[in-house]
Amino acid sequence: MEKNTQHWRLEQKENITWLYFDKKNSAVNTIDKNVLVELAGLLTDIAEDKSIHGLIITSGKPNSFIVGADIQTISFLTSEKEVFDFIRQGQLVFDQLAALKIPTVVLIKGFCLGGGLELALACRYRIAIDNPQTRFGLPEVRLGIHPGWGGTVRLPRLLGAVNALQLMLTGKMLSAQAAAKVGLVDCVVPERHAEVAALYYAHLQKRSAGFSWKNLSNLAWVRNGIASIFHRGLVAKVNPQHYPAPYQMLAHWRKVGVSDKAFLDEAESLSQLAMTPTARHLIHIYFLRERLSRLGKKYTGTFKHVHVVGAGTMGGDIAAWCALQGIFVTLQDREPKYLAPAIGRAYTLFKKRLKKPRAIQMAMDRLFPDVAGYGIRRADLVIEAVFEDLTVKQNLFRQLEAQVKPDTILATNTSSIVLEDIQQGLKQPERLIGLHFFNPVAKMPLVEVVQSKINAPEVIQKALAFVHQINRLPLPVKSSPGFLVNRLLMPYLLHAVLLLEKGIPAPVIDKAALDFGMPMGPLELADTVGLDICLAVAKILHQALQTPLPEGLEKMVASKRLGKKTKQGFYRYNKKGQAIKEKIPDDYKVAENLIDRMIDPMIEEAKKCLQEHVVEDIDLLDAGMVFGTGFAPFRGGLMQYAKENMKLKTNAVVE
Repeated sequence: MEKNTQHWRLEQKENITWLYFDKKNSAVNTIDKNVLVELAGLLTDIAEDKSIHGLIITSGKPNSFIVGADIQTISFLTSEKEVFDFIRQGQLVFDQLAALKIPTVVLIKGFCLGGGLELALACRYRIAIDNPQTRFGLPEVRLGIHPGWGGTVRLPRLLGAVNALQLMLTGKMLSAQAAAKVGLVDCVVPERHAEVAALYYAHLQKRSAGFSWKNLSNLAWVRNGIASIFHRGLVAKVNPQHYPAPYQMLAHWRKVGVSDKAFLDEAESLSQLAMTPTARHLIHIYFLRERLSRLGKKYTGTFKHVHVVGAGTMGGDIAAWCALQGIFVTLQDREPKYLAPAIGRAYTLFKKRLKKPRAIQMAMDRLFPDVAGYGIRRADLVIEAVFEDLTVKQNLFRQLEAQVKPDTILATNTSSIVLEDIQQGLKQPERLIGLHFFNPVAKMPLVEVVQSKINAPEVIQKALAFVHQINRLPLPVKSSPGFLVNRLLMPYLLHAVLLLEKGIPAPVIDKAALDFGMPMGPLELADTVGLDICLAVAKILHQALQTPLPEGLEKMVASKRLGKKTKQGFYRYNKKGQAIKEKIPDDYKVAENLIDRMIDPMIEEAKKCLQEHVVEDIDLLDAGMVFGTGFAPFRGGLMQYAKENMKLKTNAVVE
């Protein structure tokens, strides 16, 4: 059978057809309308060709299967009907695949997400290639929608309701081995055995459709109980007004289960969600993430050795994260006693992320304590993470410059000091840049790449590539007091402190922020960052930008009430690091504009940042706030929120 298309390639090997998905002009495979039309035509031909005894579907891309539906296509749809038609198109094509009488096998290497997994679920057998990049998931809830090409029906049929709902409601991804454990794939094989395994399953007769206990979980009288349990779990973690998708998906499954009618209901439910502000904003955030990710791809080299100076919370955790990402790291501090806690935290991180003893040990072997600083001379990148003191940093970089290789990049993790001041006195100041990580390093995806006017362009490109290499999002920012994120975050935190000084209880202030959609209240966030660090940044911004400086914050730092690290700040903290909050009387009246009094100062400062070109445009500013502070993603970003709430005149800011 010879019938190739733009995106699909057929190969006939005896009586087995191999169907390769290789989307034209794309680095990864995504499913759009044209892809579906071509696949439908090929499946029709395959169904009619009696010489074909089995079908194997795999990817023509070397390191990825299918990452899902084409988000660009979804973003261009402007009505529920357009979304519904697109979803039904995909459902009907996958129904064609599921209806084939011959064995259908999908061979998966790399990401198999969203629509890619739904295509795999429509096949009779699934084989995963044992590779760290092979991951399975239905992450649609992160875009404010839910699976639409049969995922809410076929996954519960295959795994049972409990396992399926856990995956769909969280958007969690599974490794190949984890997928096999829950029954999502039939087997996991090394790549050298992939073809043999695929051919074996392609010759298997239809699997038995006998009774399984998993089937019980989808029966009507069981669904109510399971749905109630999951609903309680959702309420504890997710605000339905902010993120309606998981609630609507759960209600859809509870109502119709996995009957054939459920496919149509699934399409109707998704088409409604896709038109909500939450979905539109989360899709916007998806494209912002993609834009930041592309910034790090212009330089194709890799960093093999990183040296970190300063083993405190930030320095130690930066070193651990780099080692986790496969880079050899030397970590330096004055004495071994300062290195030991950092190595201990690194082991905890590796154990949590890697699970397997051998992988944990390999990561530990990449992280080398280095009191004497032997790694300086070999490093491709040296990162300074000592305390915020200009003189100390200047002296340190003069010493480092005399020892590093000619092409080594020097980077400071300063959170507020302008780069030009630190560059003073260096023979080659153009190779010193800022790499501002956020705390906690392992959870915060953003790194500000700070550049001054004298930085060499190739150095900036390498720095962006380094951030991309360690699986973080690089945000280019101009050197200025506080850069972007801290400059906007400080007015938010400081106005919360001012509200506290005016007599509004701390839990009330923080609850207003949580109700708005922030991941943490401003006062608890300040405690987490450290009040001494907040004060240091606040003083720099006060001196440079005349931002307010609450007296109460200075008094707390002077009395060593520094937040979580001293177990006392705006709150007291228990042994587990949890804030102990006073109970607010039920009849307490909260001011209606409480959240505005914290958010509005951020918006005003954001306008100034845009006028000063701290970042290139509004989208990058929004990306910085979402990925650097956790600003409510469902609102689309700080400036998106400002525009929609009539707090911003876009043209005035841009001009």
